[in-house]
Amino acid sequence: MYPGRRMPTAAKRALLASVALTLIGSIAHAQTPAAAPSPAAGADLAQDEMYLEADRLTRDDKAKVTTAEGDVVIRYEEKTLRADRIVYTEGAEGQPGVIRAFGHVQVLNADGSVEFADELVVDDKMQAGVAQRFSTRMPDQVKIAAATAVRRSEEVQELNRAIFTPCAICTAKGDSKTPTWSIRATRVVQDKRRRMIFYRNARVRIKGATMLYLPVFWHADPTSERASGLLTPAIGYSPRRGLSYEQPYLWTATPSMDVVISPQINTKVNPFLNAQVRKRFYSGDVDLRVGYTYDRDLDGHGNRFGDRTNRSYILGRGAFHIDDWLVGFTAERTSDRLLFDKYDISKAFVSRGPFVADDRRLISQAYAIRQTRENYFSVAAISVQGLRANIANPTQLENNRVFPMIAPLIEDRYTPDAPILGGRLRITGSAVALDRKQSPDNPALPGVDSRRATGELDWRRSFTSSSGLRLDPFVSGRFDAYSLSEVAQTTGPGLRSRTITRGLATAGADISYPLYRRWREATVVLEPLVQAAVSPHAKQIVIGHDAQGQPIYLNEDSAAFEFDETNLFRTDKFPGYDLYEDGARVNVAGRGSVLWDDGRRASLLLGRAFRSKPNAIFSDVSGLRSKASDWIVAADAQPLKNISLFARARLDSSTFDIHRLEAGANVSSKYASGFIRYLRNDAEVTGLPANSLSGGKVENMDIGGEIRPFKHWGVSFYGNRDFTQGAWVVRDVGVFYQDDCVRVDVFYRREDTVIGRLGPSNQVSVRLTLATLGR
Repeated sequence: MYPGRRMPTAAKRALLASVALTLIGSIAHAQTPAAAPSPAAGADLAQDEMYLEADRLTRDDKAKVTTAEGDVVIRYEEKTLRADRIVYTEGAEGQPGVIRAFGHVQVLNADGSVEFADELVVDDKMQAGVAQRFSTRMPDQVKIAAATAVRRSEEVQELNRAIFTPCAICTAKGDSKTPTWSIRATRVVQDKRRRMIFYRNARVRIKGATMLYLPVFWHADPTSERASGLLTPAIGYSPRRGLSYEQPYLWTATPSMDVVISPQINTKVNPFLNAQVRKRFYSGDVDLRVGYTYDRDLDGHGNRFGDRTNRSYILGRGAFHIDDWLVGFTAERTSDRLLFDKYDISKAFVSRGPFVADDRRLISQAYAIRQTRENYFSVAAISVQGLRANIANPTQLENNRVFPMIAPLIEDRYTPDAPILGGRLRITGSAVALDRKQSPDNPALPGVDSRRATGELDWRRSFTSSSGLRLDPFVSGRFDAYSLSEVAQTTGPGLRSRTITRGLATAGADISYPLYRRWREATVVLEPLVQAAVSPHAKQIVIGHDAQGQPIYLNEDSAAFEFDETNLFRTDKFPGYDLYEDGARVNVAGRGSVLWDDGRRASLLLGRAFRSKPNAIFSDVSGLRSKASDWIVAADAQPLKNISLFARARLDSSTFDIHRLEAGANVSSKYASGFIRYLRNDAEVTGLPANSLSGGKVENMDIGGEIRPFKHWGVSFYGNRDFTQGAWVVRDVGVFYQDDCVRVDVFYRREDTVIGRLGPSNQVSVRLTLATLGR
C-alpha cells in the first residue's frame, strides 16, 4: 500500500492493456513523487497502451486484483476514465479483465461527449459495461440520464427509465430547472452505428407536462448530421381541408440518398401524400418532389363536387457537372392548377434551374451550359404552365395554349483574352424557336411560330486621363434572320409565312468624371455620367395591325421590362432581341455618395434619356416614347447600423407626377426586426389592360417582422395590401415562444385573393421546432 501521494506513471506508460494494472505496483515504486501531470499527459499513447495515475495503489497478487484510489485517471485509446476508486480484476487467459469504478465516475470520449455514473462496471477495453445512475452530455448540449445503463458494445447502449433533452437543466445560478421539452421513456437504445435513438413508451413533455405518448418512437442521434427518423410535424386548420396534420418521415436509404415521406391527414378531404427524393451522384444531384391524392374537386369552403380522379404534382430538378459542362433539368407540372392552394403545398414556386418563370407559373426545362474563361455557351428547351388567375376575370385561370414551347434556345458569348485594337471584343450568337398553339390576341387564330438566329460583335475600349476623366468608346453590329409562320394576312383571311433579315448597328461613348473629397469623417463622391449613342433606322418586325391601323410588332422577349436605373445606360433599352432602339440619343445622370468612416452610407442617382425624335416602338406607358424620357431617381441609405432604406422612382418628364415608385426599409434590433416594401406603378411591366380589376395600375405594400418584448415570447406578423382593390391579399399574425432548444409558433392567416374557384380563406397553423430533431 502506498501513502496518499499522486504517483505519475507517464515515464513508463507503454503497457499493454491486458497486463497494465498487473505491473502498476513495480512501476509506481520506480517513480519519484511529483506534482500532478498536465491535462495532455498520456495523450500520445501508442496503440494498446494505457496511462494511469492515482493517489494510492494496492495489489493482491493471489487474487490478481489491483485497486487504485483517490482521483483515479485512466487513459486508453482516446478515452479517459475518472473515478474516486477503481478495482481491476484480471481475466482468465484469453478473457478480458473487468474494471469496476466507484464514485463520481466520468468517461470522456474522443467525440467530446462525457458520460457520468455513480458506479460503473466495464471491460478493460472500456467498451462493454453496466452503469448505475447514468447520465451523458453530448454535442449540441444534448443531455441523457437514466437509472441504469448497459453498454452492449462500442456502438449500442441501452438505458432504463431515461430522459432525453437538449434544453438547459440548470439556471444561471446553478439551481436545477425543468427543461423546456424532454422525452421520457421506460427504455432507450442509442445505436451509434445506425446513428439512431429508439424509445419504448416515450412521452414528449413540454415544461414537465406530457403532451404526446408514443409506444415506440425514434429519431436521429444528435451526433449524426443525417439519419432516418421522424421530422417536425405541421398542424393547421383551414376551411378548405379542415383540421390538418402532416407528419414527415426521413429515410436515409443510402449514404447518398434520402427520402422524405409526408402524409397529410385532413378531416374534410381525403389524405394527401407528399414525398421527396434526394440523390447525390459523383457528378451532381437530383431532387424530386411529388404529391398525390384521389378525391373530388373542392371549393374555397371545402365543399366537394364532381367525380373522383387522380390529382398530383411533380417539382423536380437535377444538375450534373461533366467536364466543363453543367447539364440539368427541371420538371414542374400539376394535374390540378389549384392543387398547391387547396393543400397548402409549400415552396412550389421557387427557382430550380437557370431559367426562371414568373410568379405562379411552373417551368420545365432541359439545359446544358459550358463556361470557360473566354466562352459561355448554353442550349435549352423550355415549357411553361401558368397557374395565375385571369387578369380580367379572377375566377378563371390563364390560358396555357398561348404560352410558347421554346426549343431550342441557344446563347453563345466569346470574349478573347487578348485585346483587340486596344479594347475588349465580344462575339455573341443567339438562336431560338417558339411554337405557340393559340394567339394571345385572337383565340380563333393559331399563335405565330417564330425562329430567330442572331450574330453580334461588340467592341469597347477605355481611356482615363490624369485628371480622372474616363472615356469608353464602343461600337456594335448585329445581324438577325427570322422565319415566321402562322402569320395573319394583312388583307383578307388566311395565314402566311415570312422570312426576314436585318442589320443593326450602334456607335457611341460613355463619359464619367468622378470627384472625391473628404468631408469631416466621411468621403463624398460626385460622379456625372453621360452616354451618347447613334444607330441607323432599325427594321422592326411587323406581324399585323390593330383596329386603329397601328403596326403590331413581333415582341416575344421584351414584353416585360421597366425603365429604371439598371437600364438607363443601356444603348438598347429593350432586354431582348425582337425590338431594337434606334436613332440618336443621349443618356445622362448624376450620382452622389457619402461614405462615413463608421459604416454609415447614403447615395442618390438622378438621370434621364434624350433622343433626337420620338420613338413609337416604346409603349406609351414606358416613359421612353418622347424626345425626353421620364426622370429616373434611385436612392439608398444606411443611417444606422441596424436600419437600411431604399427608394427608386420614375417621374413624369414634364409634370413630375410619379409613374412608378418602389421604396422599402429593413430594421433589426435585439427586441424587434422587420421590413416594409411599397410599390406603385401606373402600368405593370406585363402591361395590364385598362379593363382589368386594377384599371391597369398596381399599388401594393408588403410588411412583416417580429417583436420580442420578452426574453422568450414574441409576436410575428406579415401583410400584403392591394390598394387598387382596397383589400389585404394576405394577413398573418402569430405568437411564438423561443428559447435555446424549442420554438413554437401559432399563427393565423387570412387570404382575400380569389384564384379560380377558390375564394378567400382562413387558416390557423401550429409549427413546433425542437432542437436536434428533424435535422
